[in-house]
Amino acid sequence: MNIAAFLKALEATAVATKIRESLYVFPFLESTHVIGLALVFGTIAIIDLRLIGLASSQRSFKRIYSDILKWTWAAFALTALTGALMFITNATVYYHNFYFRAKMLLLVLAGINMGVFELTLGRKVESWDKSPSAPPLGRAVGVLSIALWIAVIFMGRLIGFTTTRAAVAAPPSNSVNFDDFLNAPGPPPPKK
Repeated sequence: MNIAAFLKALEATAVATKIRESLYVFPFLESTHVIGLALVFGTIAIIDLRLIGLASSQRSFKRIYSDILKWTWAAFALTALTGALMFITNATVYYHNFYFRAKMLLLVLAGINMGVFELTLGRKVESWDKSPSAPPLGRAVGVLSIALWIAVIFMGRLIGFTTTRAAVAAPPSNSVNFDDFLNAPGPPPPKK
């Protein structure tokens, strides 16, 4: 099965059809997605600002990390679920949207950034846990994380602005003359 057929199959599922045809389900999913993303970003920002040394520098990093990370993962799961449900309603359009692809790439980069932290400084937290900020690599990871998540949010908004009620349309026929649209008569003048 090629990608186009797979995307069409996603759009044809009963769940996608139900969401697309409902007046309330898609806006509910979108609102829940935004709330989840706000929680993801907010909790990650707390951890990143602690890494950088701009917030909670008197608190143990391990304590903040263990208290907050479970909320981050729960919010991320909610956001991923609602995002997937929105995606299937118009998979072909989303898949071909530049901002959607950029958002997915940024999410992968944010995951790699977190992985770098976990595999390096995350294994040596005891050596800098009480320091006001992380070592230079930790500060760099924190700054990059905040930048990536802000970019994810911007790409998400641009997806919304460029795909709302969009559908893959056939190119206009050669018989369409766009100059005719510019020279069309306007509405009649108001009566006095």
